[in-house]
Amino acid sequence: MNRAARPAPHSRDGPRRLAAFGLASVPGSERVALAQVADSVAGLNLPPGQLNKLKTAVAEATMNAIEHGNSNRSELEVDIEVLRTDAEIIVTVTDHGAGTDEGWPDGGGEDPDVPDLDRKLSGEQGPRGWGLFLIRNMVDRLDVTTDGERRTVRLTMRTPPAGAGPGKGNS
Repeated sequence: MNRAARPAPHSRDGPRRLAAFGLASVPGSERVALAQVADSVAGLNLPPGQLNKLKTAVAEATMNAIEHGNSNRSELEVDIEVLRTDAEIIVTVTDHGAGTDEGWPDGGGEDPDVPDLDRKLSGEQGPRGWGLFLIRNMVDRLDVTTDGERRTVRLTMRTPPAGAGPGKGNS
């Protein structure tokens, strides 16, 4: 089930919500997530490269939430929130994966091996495991927290200064 984006409340003291929505844990929901996040930040004039990095990180985090956090159970939603501060875009991806922190930084498990194509081809590393590596390299900060039965992946990306326009600032 795809819940529509909820209205964004304003606050001068903290981040402003640009969007919040839930998606069923089914294959393909990551494409909906990246499209809705892209729509929510469209007015910020992010440079194309930075927007593509954000979309990639959101898609990977959503796929991990669907597969690992919610075990592909369609009745469990992945909740996504997009926040904006003066200097950052913050996207949170929340699943029902408490207690399964293996492979997540700050989640109680050791960080997984950095993917190595030669080691993967030789069978020393499994064929999977690129998602976290991609996420880490697409955003400025990655945080993972667990609260009760929910795990939240927080993606933070610095944004160009106001008025920088497309093509300026981070690429």
